[in-house]
Amino acid sequence: MAIRQLIFDLDDTLYPGNNGLWEAIGQRIIRFMTERIGLDPAQVEALRGQYFHDYGTTLRGLMRHYPGVDADDYLAYVHDLDLTRYIAPDPALDSMLATLPCPKAIFTNSDTGHTSRVLGMLGIARHFSAIIDIRAMEFENKPLPRAYEILLQRVAAPAASCVLIEDSVRNLRPAQALGMTTVLVGDGPSLDPAVDFQVATILETGDVIKRLIAEE
Repeated sequence: MAIRQLIFDLDDTLYPGNNGLWEAIGQRIIRFMTERIGLDPAQVEALRGQYFHDYGTTLRGLMRHYPGVDADDYLAYVHDLDLTRYIAPDPALDSMLATLPCPKAIFTNSDTGHTSRVLGMLGIARHFSAIIDIRAMEFENKPLPRAYEILLQRVAAPAASCVLIEDSVRNLRPAQALGMTTVLVGDGPSLDPAVDFQVATILETGDVIKRLIAEE
């Protein structure tokens, strides 16, 4: 089936994962867990890792185990960072995206506010016609199957016509199971069968997409 929709993860995919932003968000998450919820500081880091492993996001774990957690408060708190310290305009990424003819969407476990700020800092917001964020997923975040069902409904395209570009193999597996083409961004080795293509950086994605379109 012809490629009709390109779907991009946001954090650690559209910008380098070693820029420090994810680590800063992680520290905000830990502070939220200790200051807002009152969890033991000695246990909170391990608990955060457990929730991420078990539920896909710390937020979902907190919502399951602490029903009084305010998701809006959490999202505002953990993303309350000065993005100018981590992200700068990326003209090369802007140019690469401009060469790809298919509609493009963001699919992220973050929220629209954070997503819009990141896209604005990178200078690439103009390329994306849709943001499917954690609220659009009804907090059924990646890699839960319901998140991908909502994604396909929102982009109104069959899975076989979609390409998902992600830095997480775990988040690519449900996509490939549905029939999407998968692209892993990152230079680490991966022999996982859920990865159709692997690129070291997001800029190399353009060549993969152009090759797929040329083969139609």
